Amino acid sequence: MKILVPDTIPLDVRPGPGDDVVVYDAAAPLPVADRDAQVLVAWANSPDNLADAARHLTGLRWVQTLAAGPDTVLAAGFGPDVTVTSGRSLHDGPVAEHALALVLAAVRRLDELGAAQRDHRWDRAVNAAQADPATAGRYTLDGAHVVIWGFGSIAARLAPLLAALGARVTGVASRRGERHGFPVVTDDDLADVLPTADVLVSLLPALPATRHALDARRIDQLPDHAVVVNVGRGATVDEDALVAALHDGRLGGAALDVTETEPLPAASPVWDAPRLILTPHVAGNRPQRASDLVNANLDALRAGETLRNVVPR
Repeated sequence: MKILVPDTIPLDVRPGPGDDVVVYDAAAPLPVADRDAQVLVAWANSPDNLADAARHLTGLRWVQTLAAGPDTVLAAGFGPDVTVTSGRSLHDGPVAEHALALVLAAVRRLDELGAAQRDHRWDRAVNAAQADPATAGRYTLDGAHVVIWGFGSIAARLAPLLAALGARVTGVASRRGERHGFPVVTDDDLADVLPTADVLVSLLPALPATRHALDARRIDQLPDHAVVVNVGRGATVDEDALVAALHDGRLGGAALDVTETEPLPAASPVWDAPRLILTPHVAGNRPQRASDLVNANLDALRAGETLRNVVPR
């Protein structure tokens, strides 16, 4: 069995008898000699590389993407007979850390304080707002209501961190109930939940059904002091509506690690939106224990067993 692994990440793949592990250039068309591969591991591949693989790897059985979201691989056009598995769980810790960092930076107004530092200005306005009983609650997670939209494995890591700082956490997922000790509601409940949110964290995947899920209507359901943090996928947020709400004072702040077009075009109004923190899609840029997942799935494939993280298609 020929196993193609990308040159974008070091992987310790355990080959079985007769297996051939080949490292390929994830930014270039695959060599003709490697078009007989049965397994493709993907990480930080160019769209053209994946589309080329989908066209020419006619004997392909399985694609393992190391990304938490499989949207790029699914968009490449692999046939329905090719099993696709995601990198779910590989990014839980790093993304939860970055989400928490963005939440704290936005709530504690580190963007404004950083700007004041660069101007050599002691920002008394933020100090006064934090001390004012009418607005003090907007500058802390202690007692805040944090809504996490997309309550999967990353949320399972993030929610306890928020709770440890005194936040009340509500998850939003496909089914109501309790997960990991936190209450979970569905999209049908958002109209009731969003008006009570001090912070909204989006961990939504990029799917046709989630495109611009956070649109002008949803943004208007949030209190005007609420902070929006997106560490899921950029396509899930209507950036024009978000920027307009920030300019109009209908939203307290935002922090984005992902944007609808990446890299973000220099002319995008997102760059200059007030009270907005932007990071360049770095939250989950380092899969943890990726080799373990690849090897576990290789063992399952050889044994004819179910692979981990199979993406429904």
